[in-house]
Amino acid sequence: MDLINIRKAKKVYKTGVTAIYDLDLKIKKGEFVFIIGSTGCGKSTLIKMLYREEKPTSGQIIVGGIDVAKLKNSKVYKLRRQIGVVFQDFRLLEKSTVYENVAFALEIFGAPKDEIHKRVIKVLELVGLKNRLKSYPNQLSGGEQQRVAIARAIVNGPKLLICDEPTGNLDEETSSEIMDVLDEINKLGTTIIMVTHDRKIVKKMKKRVILLDAGRVLKDYEEGTYKNESI
Repeated sequence: MDLINIRKAKKVYKTGVTAIYDLDLKIKKGEFVFIIGSTGCGKSTLIKMLYREEKPTSGQIIVGGIDVAKLKNSKVYKLRRQIGVVFQDFRLLEKSTVYENVAFALEIFGAPKDEIHKRVIKVLELVGLKNRLKSYPNQLSGGEQQRVAIARAIVNGPKLLICDEPTGNLDEETSSEIMDVLDEINKLGTTIIMVTHDRKIVKKMKKRVILLDAGRVLKDYEEGTYKNESI
């Protein structure tokens, strides 16, 4: 079953730059997919269209049964409830504890306090931070901060987790630990799309790999078949 179905998607910015050209792509529920390619190939634009930060100029993008292009601005929250996003720079609330950072993602949807507590503890346990509930971001390592960001992104139980260079600011060992966390989340059923420049991670994980070039899918490697590309 396809979670994402993109047909003839095109994105032309007001500057006249075309970032995505007639892109077709299907991603099944439960897949773990890497999006790779050189700077300017359209990776960021593609993922921004998936969570409706950008709208396609033409074509169709279906995410979890929702037609992103036709979605009214007042209904975007329905899409965002299905998607968690993890960024390179963590984007944590500096004056809030680990617990509060993760809980905030549930509070904005008006979840009951007892449910919030139960779900926050569960995801912090999953990412290995149950013992850092009361710590603040400046008391954590970069890897720990990214684990908090991941916990915040999955606490709503999203169908899709989008990771935009989540290991970009981390050393090799910490990056490997983060990938283990993401792999575990994927095994629990969450579909993951990860943008990265890290060839070592891509080769090690042996997942499906989409290589973009000038806004088009240049190659689509089945799980475990990716060899080596300049990304």
